[in-house]
Parts: sequence; structure tokens; C-alpha cells
Amino acid sequence: MTLAETLAGRIREQVISGRLVPGSHLSEQTLSDELQVSRNTLREVFRLLTKEGLLRYEANRGVFVATPSMSTIVDIYRVRRFIECPALAQAHPRHPAAAKMRIAVEAAHDCRDKGDWLGVGTADIAFHAAIVELADSPRLSDFYRQISLELRLVFGLLHDPEFLHAPFIDQNRSIVTQLEAGNPQGASETLEAYLFQAERFILGAYARVSGSP
Repeated sequence: MTLAETLAGRIREQVISGRLVPGSHLSEQTLSDELQVSRNTLREVFRLLTKEGLLRYEANRGVFVATPSMSTIVDIYRVRRFIECPALAQAHPRHPAAAKMRIAVEAAHDCRDKGDWLGVGTADIAFHAAIVELADSPRLSDFYRQISLELRLVFGLLHDPEFLHAPFIDQNRSIVTQLEAGNPQGASETLEAYLFQAERFILGAYARVSGSP
């Protein structure tokens, strides 16, 4: 990896972890000093992340973490249903990714008990990435990683992660329990209803935060 790609990975991780939220301003001078790299290298980092849709450039203002629109949220959840529900419906209960789903569920519960709601969000994304792995398609998993980045931006729009994640922790456990019990179709149907519910929930919360009608 080039230096720019390595640094892009570090900034990307800050978005994934929730430390950088949508609308955050990235100061070229501050980051250049902090990372001890030239401004030319940093501009290449910004170019890479802007191409991914994680950053946006505003003339005379600088570079900011991207802010998803309501139409973006709708599209993300449409894509998630297209990918995740069939992957789960056709899954074998003993697929290695099912174990990853269970680990993510238990991690989410542990984080909830500790009051670590950003950790709950990270575990939730890991849970759904594991669902995609059930399809045994590296290309699909790579594509879903980009969706996950945009999803973390969506999560970052809402400033109360407990309000966002708490309703869905136990539903994740129900989904993986159905799969482990040999009922992938039932798990898929639960997931589809869950994703519709989550989409409405997030759109409603986003509308309240942004003042949209």
C-alpha cells in the first residue's frame, strides 16, 4: 500500500468507529502536522476518500465528512434488502459466517451492558457483514464494505446512538438463533421486516434532526 492509501485507511477507521461524524471539518494544516505528511500526500488521501463518497470538498471552505441525504438512506436500505435477505434465506446453519453472526450479537450485548453504544453500532455492522458472507461471494462482500461505510455515516447523523441501536439488538439475536435452529427462511423473513422497520426508524429520526418535513 502507498502512504496515501495507508493514511486513508486510518481516516476511514475513524469514520467506521464513529469518531468522525458527518459534517466534521478536516483541517489540511492540522492533519498534515498530526500525521507528519506533506500537504500533497494529504490531498491524495482526500482524493481517495472523496472518490469513495466518505468526504466532500466545498470550494473556499475545505474538506468535510460527507452527510448522507434521505434518498441515500432509502437507497442503502433497498440495497441491503437485495443482498442480505437472499444470502440469509439460502444459508446453511453451520456456515462459518453464522458463527461470526453469533459473536457479533454477543459483542453487541456486552457493549450495551457497558453503555458503549458506539461499540454496539460497530458490532451491528459486523453482524450484517457476516450475513453477506453467507453468500460465499468475495465480490459481494467487497461491495458491501462500501455500503457499510455509508451506513456508518448514516448512523453518525443521529447523535443518540442508544436511541438508534437499542431496539435492534435483540432482533439480531433472534435472527441468528433462527438460522442456527435450521430455519434460514424464517430468519430471512425476520430480517426483511427488521430492515423495513430500521429504515423507517432512521428516516424518522433523521427528519427530526434535520428539520425535514
